Amino acid sequence: MNALRTDLYEIRMAASYLLRGMTAPATFSLFVRDLPRDRGFLIAAGLADCLALLRDFRFEPEELAYVGQELGFPATDVEALSRLRFTGDVRAVPEGRAVFAGEPLLEVTAPLPEAQLVETMLLNSVTFATAVATKAARCRLAAPRAELVDFSARRAHGGDAALAAARLTALAGFSRTSNVEGAARDGLRAAGTVAHSYIQAFRSESDAFRAFVEDFPAAPVLLVDTYDPVTGIARAIEVFREFGVQPAAAGVRLDSGDLLALPEIARRMLDEAGFRAARITASGGLDEYELERLTSAGAPIDVYGLGTAVGVSADAPTLDTVYKLVGYDGRPVMKLSTGKRTLPGAKQVYRGAAGEPDVLATTGEPPCSGRDVLLLPVMLGGRSLGQPSVSGSRRRCEHDLAWLPPPARRLRRPEPVGVVHSTALASLAADVAGRVGEDHEHAAAVAR
Repeated sequence: MNALRTDLYEIRMAASYLLRGMTAPATFSLFVRDLPRDRGFLIAAGLADCLALLRDFRFEPEELAYVGQELGFPATDVEALSRLRFTGDVRAVPEGRAVFAGEPLLEVTAPLPEAQLVETMLLNSVTFATAVATKAARCRLAAPRAELVDFSARRAHGGDAALAAARLTALAGFSRTSNVEGAARDGLRAAGTVAHSYIQAFRSESDAFRAFVEDFPAAPVLLVDTYDPVTGIARAIEVFREFGVQPAAAGVRLDSGDLLALPEIARRMLDEAGFRAARITASGGLDEYELERLTSAGAPIDVYGLGTAVGVSADAPTLDTVYKLVGYDGRPVMKLSTGKRTLPGAKQVYRGAAGEPDVLATTGEPPCSGRDVLLLPVMLGGRSLGQPSVSGSRRRCEHDLAWLPPPARRLRRPEPVGVVHSTALASLAADVAGRVGEDHEHAAAVAR
């Protein structure tokens, strides 16, 4: 495991804790402070990567050499770091569930140096994954009856991000991905037609169509807008007839132009030619807002290919995620910084019927009867209790999207479900804040 994929201050803090024997259990809570603009919910994701990172965490010999030689850590610190493995417990919201601001997506309890060192990698995994899964889920809401396909690989922020996007869009309800490695890795269905370069490489559009249908006869989808789309649709129909393609196997794809008018023309031409079962695919810079517009207008589009906007969550490419210490050595702690105040202690989230606010509570108080528990054990003693599956995450996402009230599902100016604090949590926060304030006043008096 590459333990250097972190910030320098994480290693410095861990080394200092080890030097001072500060290895008692610590609990850190990872949550989102505020939802991005036009987000009425988030879809929890990234847990699979988090569990893999924690399971394999260690400093390799070459990493330890860098820490000592290049970063200047003394040999005693390097030796202490060499023995570190993640031995803690993790509770997390299962992938695919809807979450809101202030609710922990996961909580880590482990010896303080271990829990501190994994902060950056956990934030990195959860932030990207949750942003992209949420974007994809919004597309699913915008076009509930259409098939959605992930086309994001070519403009994702690196190869790892492209692979992750294939999985994240699948758990949010996409049916296929253009990313072949992503499909192979996660058991997804791969999808793809041709690029405009394929059409241009032949002497005529019809020759390109004939070649593609001849080489891939099972379910040919022809890209018809390289030149004139209406002419392209007519030529596609001619080739389908020439090769005896069954209507249910045929399809055309539009990648540009007026995606309200052109699909109407394509649908009429295909129907009149006897290809009523042929499907129309649209692609080209689409996002959930455009899908909502096309769906509301009744555009006869069966399949949408969604790329850049989803793969990078273009309008909300990051989240205000934080990983904060909430307890150490049996002592609840909190931060009082202006605008960044935290709540002390390990927590649980309870969810009721649609429209009811979630309840954020302490783990020590009696559970809220009749409500679902959101944070579940996923790792004990450094051992994973099982990796989340795409199919299971997808079922949870479908369930929670249906559970969300309409105001929270809106793409613009949504109203998130509320989150209320239990009486015990509010009392604990007040007690800890009072203690911290008293300690601060006492230190200030001594200094004077």
